[in-house]
Amino acid sequence: MREIAKFLFEAGMLRKTPRSGFQFLGSGSESVAEHALMTLFIGYALGQLEGDIDLLKILELCLFHDLPEARTGDMNYVNKKYVSVDEDKAVKDLASPLPFGDHLRDLFREFKERKSREARIAHDADQLSMILRLKECGDLGNKYTDQWIAFILKRLDTEKAKELAEGILASDSTDWWFEDKSDWWVNGEKK
Repeated sequence: MREIAKFLFEAGMLRKTPRSGFQFLGSGSESVAEHALMTLFIGYALGQLEGDIDLLKILELCLFHDLPEARTGDMNYVNKKYVSVDEDKAVKDLASPLPFGDHLRDLFREFKERKSREARIAHDADQLSMILRLKECGDLGNKYTDQWIAFILKRLDTEKAKELAEGILASDSTDWWFEDKSDWWVNGEKK
């Protein structure tokens, strides 16, 4: 149980690990854990849209796809031009003492190789998570987000993910709570 406890503390490090690309964007921030949570929600939605899919596998892939970043940190595209990170070693080291370590290694390999439908959907969920965050930053005035989004759209693989990206980009990030522009906002009374 001590090895599992260490694993859980390690996974908790993702809350403290910043996604590093936002320093180049100039606005916004997000931890790797926040990103993983949003990736889970998106993976769930895409899995529901796809049907006839192993939804649990998609969720596992989404949950663990960035776990090595607890050891390596988040490497953005500029960092990756100059720094090599051995994610395979990080996964091997974190998984080796765990009774379910082989399963974690298999999930990481499957996500990385993107050969299964589930892995492609999980990868798309990962990309859509960034698109959502960039859309929020753009809606708040960051003029560079459209350039970033254009590249991320090219990474999407599945049709449902591409359709969802269109829906995200056609929406305003505040619509879910501010779409009702009634007098409620003046009086604050229940309808």
